[in-house]
Amino acid sequence: MTSTTCEFPDLARLVRPRNVVVVLGSQRPNSEGARLLENLSAHSRLEGELFVVNPPMRGDGPFRCWPSIAALPDADIDVALIILRAAHVMDALRDCAARGIPFAVVMSSGFAEAGPEGQALQQEIADLCRQTGLRVYGPNCPGLSNFRDRMGMTISPAFKSDRNVGTIGIVTQGGGAGRNVVQGLSYGAGAAMWLSAGNEVDLGAPDFIAHMANDPGVRVIAVLLEGIKDGRRLVAALELARSRGKPVVILKIGRSEYGMRAAQSHTGSITGAADVNSAMFAQFGAIEAHDMDELVALARLADGGRLPASADLAVVTFSGGAAAMAADQIGLQGLRLAQFSPATTEHLRTSLPDYAAISNPVDVTAEALKSIDGLASCLRAVADDPAVGAVVVPIPADYAELTDGIARAIVDAAADAAKPILPVWMSRRLGTGFERLESQGLAPFLSLTTALAALRKVMPRGLLSGLDAAPGGPACAEPAAAQAVACTESAAKAMLREAGIPVPQGRLSRSAAEAAEAAQAIGFPVVLKIASAQIPHKTEVGGVRLGVGSAGDAAEAYEALVRQVGARRPDATIDGVLVEKMFHDGGREMLVTVRADPMYGHVVTVGLGGIFVELLKDVAHRVLPIQAADVRDMLAGLKHRAYLGAFRNLPPIDAEAFVQLVLRISEFVSGRPELREAEFNPVWVGPPGEGAWVLDALILTSPDVERR
Repeated sequence: MTSTTCEFPDLARLVRPRNVVVVLGSQRPNSEGARLLENLSAHSRLEGELFVVNPPMRGDGPFRCWPSIAALPDADIDVALIILRAAHVMDALRDCAARGIPFAVVMSSGFAEAGPEGQALQQEIADLCRQTGLRVYGPNCPGLSNFRDRMGMTISPAFKSDRNVGTIGIVTQGGGAGRNVVQGLSYGAGAAMWLSAGNEVDLGAPDFIAHMANDPGVRVIAVLLEGIKDGRRLVAALELARSRGKPVVILKIGRSEYGMRAAQSHTGSITGAADVNSAMFAQFGAIEAHDMDELVALARLADGGRLPASADLAVVTFSGGAAAMAADQIGLQGLRLAQFSPATTEHLRTSLPDYAAISNPVDVTAEALKSIDGLASCLRAVADDPAVGAVVVPIPADYAELTDGIARAIVDAAADAAKPILPVWMSRRLGTGFERLESQGLAPFLSLTTALAALRKVMPRGLLSGLDAAPGGPACAEPAAAQAVACTESAAKAMLREAGIPVPQGRLSRSAAEAAEAAQAIGFPVVLKIASAQIPHKTEVGGVRLGVGSAGDAAEAYEALVRQVGARRPDATIDGVLVEKMFHDGGREMLVTVRADPMYGHVVTVGLGGIFVELLKDVAHRVLPIQAADVRDMLAGLKHRAYLGAFRNLPPIDAEAFVQLVLRISEFVSGRPELREAEFNPVWVGPPGEGAWVLDALILTSPDVERR
């Protein structure tokens, strides 16, 4: 897979400092400064000393204060926590740099999120970091919470109640949304730490992900992103987490136009194209969530250490309707119902009433619920079946004490089950059974749809091979061609030919006679295409003639093309007509595009080509550079990949030739920062041994970008 290297700072002294200084303007009760001091002095385990700097020296609090950082006694201070008006923050940061304090956390607001004046102040902080080596966390943030080591460097009044410590690391940019995730982990799998750096003037989400990837006390990383400051660093952080075996669950806000606008106004950062973000997350092993509940649920599942053992699931319930709905959702998610072993079937037969449904999905019936031990035994037997990857337990309604008994059976069975058992509470009435499951760390899903979608997302990638693609994939984005210069197809193909990329034999003709001569030399049949940099999509103006079978026909086709296109596009400069060898119709048409993405550099897109591009929008994306395995993964991820195999007396495509063609295109793009977009559609892929060929090429460049 892709290899991306990046240097990340050591944040050990930031997340677990010994000596801390708080720089604040007020200690008034209920002020942010007072809450920060309370969290540090009363609810944290600070091994060293807590210093307080209060420049106005009003003495309005119980702590001894110094007038400045420079006036502090001699001590090796790890972190400065700053809550001052924005206009005074720079002076404090300069003092930190002069004192040699490695980290500063700026909780003050009034920076990039506040308009041009605040943006200028934030730029000053960035310049100071670059000049001095001071690392700044923030501004406009709630601080950070290290629950595991009990360090509350935060203004949150809720820190004192954050007692459910676990192994999930939380990375966010917003305070309120991050607090939502923390509270979502109040039972069961808990949080190890929460880092939320607001505007990310210096340190940001990639640094925090990388730190948690290297932290042995963090097993899962839950990430909530409003914007992405540096796509390449994010890629490197995700790859580091994957190399360390740490699942990363990401919720990226800004999937719609409304969401992008809201996220930008909050953090002032670039949100990125939703389809490219999703493709990048998948490429580097991150699990994408689509709402807050799913983010928490996926983090819980991944943290449990008992991921699905296969894509074959079992359903155990006491309602025939719930059993059918669960089976339906399993099918809709492209998963499978497991086939029980004879031993499991026999256990269910002897444990359940004669009228119970003992094949998968299992309906134990209400009668069986009278024995909690018996129900737990059945759940364990199903979970132990070697064919079962996970067990889903729908609870369609709340029956007070009866449902509480069901919850006790689920808790009992899940305690020693080797595979996940997922309760789904389908009722809007949350009774004692729900509370029992919640408090025991088995946070029930509230719908079968979300439960099965989440279960699919946490499955190891290899388990999904051979299954249908999940519903709803990213669509192919329209080319961004503004302020870009297009070259003619013949010029583009000359570049490709020089780079060793297969293109058909062809010749640019500037008269009917030249077209006839070129066609005769190439060999029939041929295709004729209008050549004009102003006409990138030739079929839209009738600029293509297929299956031309003689020199005379080629001459006539030349005249007709020039006349017809000239009438439809009198503004376009026509350079002539491109005459090319025509390939037989036993191949398939594919699409390959590469475009410059503002976040990730060049992004390659592969999909079904020709008329299928607009009709099906069946594409896959990857961030360059890529390797052969990435291209094969893209092909495997296409919803209509069966089109590429053998069917209707046609052999399969020469898949390896296509893989190599995409790799050559990727190499062609490398080192060309001026290339804004390249579209190769169609790419003809023949049967095995006949290769892959670029039949049409459009290359757009930015004239103001110099080649390396």
